[in-house]
Amino acid sequence: EGRVEVYHDGKWGTICDDQWDDRDAEVVCRQLGLSGTPKALSWAHYGQGSGPILLDEVQCSGNELSLDQCKKSDWGQQNCDHIEDAGVSCDPFTGTEVQLCRLFLFSPAECCPFLLPPLAEGTVRLAGGRSPGEGRVEVYYNGDWGTVCDDGWTDLGAQVVCRQL
Repeated sequence: EGRVEVYHDGKWGTICDDQWDDRDAEVVCRQLGLSGTPKALSWAHYGQGSGPILLDEVQCSGNELSLDQCKKSDWGQQNCDHIEDAGVSCDPFTGTEVQLCRLFLFSPAECCPFLLPPLAEGTVRLAGGRSPGEGRVEVYYNGDWGTVCDDGWTDLGAQVVCRQL
């Protein structure tokens, strides 16, 4: 259970709860490989997200294999605030394994970060690049991702980051 976030075009984002119902929750649970009773939750029940709101007006029939097959607004087209972030409960959790999210995600770590141990302070990642091996350097600190100032940035710093990845 939790706030529903999707990965599209190199960014994580939330889904607006306009038209959000149990049929949409059923598709999310199925896409994640989870069984149980799907329940849609609205009004940022699991807390407000940050960053872009990527989808709005999602209207699944309940039979789709992924959210991408559902009727919905175009990516990034929305009229919402994060107080309207959609959530899902697939309770009781009876999934035997979590499936790779077929359309939005490229690795199990991106699909299901809740299965991974908490991030260590100083963990680095690359964001916004055209490939996984390039992008803006970000550092995890105090529960948040932040950027690195380029004052004094040299190839030596880039080598250190590459080794950390």
